[in-house]
Amino acid sequence: MATPLSPFENKARIHAHLGFFAFVVGLPLGILISRYLRTFTKHWFWPHAIVNLFFVGPLVFATFALGYQLVNTSGIPHFFDVHQKVGLALLILYIIQVCLGVFIHFIKLPASVTARIPGGRPPQNYLHGLLGLSIVLLACWQTHYGLWHEWAFITGNAHPVNWRCKHFWLGFVTAVWAIYLLGLLLLPRQYKQERQNRKEKSEGSNDGVPLI
Repeated sequence: MATPLSPFENKARIHAHLGFFAFVVGLPLGILISRYLRTFTKHWFWPHAIVNLFFVGPLVFATFALGYQLVNTSGIPHFFDVHQKVGLALLILYIIQVCLGVFIHFIKLPASVTARIPGGRPPQNYLHGLLGLSIVLLACWQTHYGLWHEWAFITGNAHPVNWRCKHFWLGFVTAVWAIYLLGLLLLPRQYKQERQNRKEKSEGSNDGVPLI
């Protein structure tokens, strides 16, 4: 008969679940909202922002806080192994990404400047899109490492991760990236709409947080 999880293992499991929902569910959802909705409506920004700030944000900070507490309890040094270091990096990158998104939305370059830039979009918009994808890619690696390695290291592996969890992780991550790649097929339509908008308006603002 299997023994129940210890309080430490329960906290580690909650940490894993929160991190998964923050970085592998929430952030990709925000990206997919931008990728798909922007092709069909001009009102895509606030759904994108609400998901990434008000849904993902609390989960990100709760994940980090629980991870910090787990390291305190374990007695090992903070930021000792790669999982801890990448966790800190993800927190910092998330904060940078949110600040960059706020800057892009509320501080606009003059139309005369953006008109000279290929695509009519300032460089920070491209940076925001690439950074968002990089965070999700790094988070996929991080959650994989947590399931396959860190759980055994930090808990002693008295209760190994169920293989169903690993299969679910693999299936979910594959589906997320497949849906995103399918969304890239909408880029020609998006570019056409943006060219049309630039022709119709001598001045306008681009809500464009990520291009990609």
